[in-house]
Amino acid sequence: MVTTTINTIEDLVRVLDEHPEWLEALRTRLLTRELIELPRRFEEFAASVDQRFDEQGKILAEHTEEFVNVKRELRLARDDIGDLKGLRAESKAVKEVAFIADQLGLALTRVLTADDLLALLREQPPPGLTGNVRVSFLRADIIAEAVDESGETRYIAVEASYTVNGRDTDRASRNAGILTQLTGKAAHAVVAGSRIDDRQRPVIESGEVFWHELEP
Repeated sequence: MVTTTINTIEDLVRVLDEHPEWLEALRTRLLTRELIELPRRFEEFAASVDQRFDEQGKILAEHTEEFVNVKRELRLARDDIGDLKGLRAESKAVKEVAFIADQLGLALTRVLTADDLLALLREQPPPGLTGNVRVSFLRADIIAEAVDESGETRYIAVEASYTVNGRDTDRASRNAGILTQLTGKAAHAVVAGSRIDDRQRPVIESGEVFWHELEP
């Protein structure tokens, strides 16, 4: 049997270093089981937290993708609704074109078709009317022919939207100018819609472009 003499704390530390099993026995006596198991339990807790973060991260990624998809679908739906509202405004304006002419002090004679517009362009092609401008003119919402009280032929260029904006007023003014170039007759620029973008009110109030209000 080996006898070990311990007189100082250094002797105790040396002996414990030489006999790790003694250190473990001493730790068991001095510490509670909970404290002894704390490092292991903390590692288990940390691993559990990491796993939860990973799971939450996956869930967040899935919901983020869903949210992006929902936003995309809402944007497409909004665009579709805007298109439908625009088509509805154009349809109502076509039905009310005689009323529009009457408001301008004119009597409607006919609404020109795309073939009519093509014929005008072939007869008197204005310089510079090419490319997108030409296509846009041919796709005008409404081009109508009318007569004033003296029987003089006049033209009406109508652009229809649910909410009239700068694109509408610009196109109506441009198309009216093209009609005058093509026919040598006066042409009226008209926008038809249920609302007006406030930025377009000055051009309406100046009389440069006439606004025909459509029922919502």
